[in-house]
Amino acid sequence: MALAAAPDLTFAVTGVAAERFAALPTLRFGVEIARGGGGPVSSITLTTAIRIDVARRRYDAAARRALTELFGVPERWGGSLHPLAWTRTTTQVPAFADRTTTELTVECGYDTELAVTKYLRAVRDGEVPLDFLFSGTVFFRSPEGLLRTARISWSKDASFPLPAALWHELTDRYSAGGTWLRLSRETFDRLDDHRARQVLGSPDAAVRHLLDHSGAP
Repeated sequence: MALAAAPDLTFAVTGVAAERFAALPTLRFGVEIARGGGGPVSSITLTTAIRIDVARRRYDAAARRALTELFGVPERWGGSLHPLAWTRTTTQVPAFADRTTTELTVECGYDTELAVTKYLRAVRDGEVPLDFLFSGTVFFRSPEGLLRTARISWSKDASFPLPAALWHELTDRYSAGGTWLRLSRETFDRLDDHRARQVLGSPDAAVRHLLDHSGAP
């Protein structure tokens, strides 16, 4: 008895929007899945890795300065601009015959120590070139009605240009235009002591005072 042919799937990212009602800033990407061969799909356990292909766009002078910490001096970017891993998510896709759509949600955290956050903060305009790498397991029925499974190859991928302004608008809305900064208890206590001694109204004012007296631009 011949084995049933596994569904041949293709993927396309169709759009992105900010999640309106979420505890954390979250982007929602639309994904279209099409079956080009094999039988109808019973379900898919879909794993998606998202990365930023940083070499696929140009950067202005301000962005180049900000990205020096990640990639070194711009003169050496020809060998140092490697993709940045953003996130990995798993989604359950229900049964479909020929074509369906699903959504991927991606949280946009505040951790300024993460390379991906540093990159996104540095890129203020234009588009962020994203690569979506799809893998997982597809479940389907044989002609005899038996449930079969097949792996989805990592070679299944799609590209999508994320508007940089959307990320900034979303994170600014949740952080009221501020940025979270992780400090040790000892460092914060020293900062707060400096704030009190200088009669400053907030930690932000204390940091500004220190910068103003450090010669920093």
